Amino acid sequence: MRRDELLDAAEELLCDQGSTALTLAAVADRAGVSKGGLLYHFNSKEALIKAMVERLIGEFDELVAAQEGQTYTERYLHATMAAVREGRLRRWAVVTSASGNIFLLAPLREAMARWHREGLADEPDPVASQVVRLACEGMWDVASHDPTLTSDYDAIGARLLALL
Repeated sequence: MRRDELLDAAEELLCDQGSTALTLAAVADRAGVSKGGLLYHFNSKEALIKAMVERLIGEFDELVAAQEGQTYTERYLHATMAAVREGRLRRWAVVTSASGNIFLLAPLREAMARWHREGLADEPDPVASQVVRLACEGMWDVASHDPTLTSDYDAIGARLLALL
């Protein structure tokens, strides 16, 4: 079984049953492997959660890199809008809430610092860029809790783009 399939099983378990259901035995059962098979890839629940967080960060980095835009902030905004439209946010919410341990979120804190500093000195208006990046964080938070709260993310994205 591949590592990503095990991470998928863990995320599905989190989405379906919540963080209290996330045990190595439950993930192995969901993935259809022995607990030993799971332990070969992840020697603890903490290692599994950290890997889920790191995978989400990598996926978002790839999404940012795939976007068009003259500045990093434009690409970051477009990536955020794509994540909102594609419904990726529930995965973020369940994985980050599952950690229960601030050290497991260290990769996310590091990525957040990088995302909010990346290319800032090269932006035409660094303050406007910071405002847009922080607004993106707000969209992530709101959409992860209630994606139907606002139905006009495109207009919001266009307004944020105009700030740049």
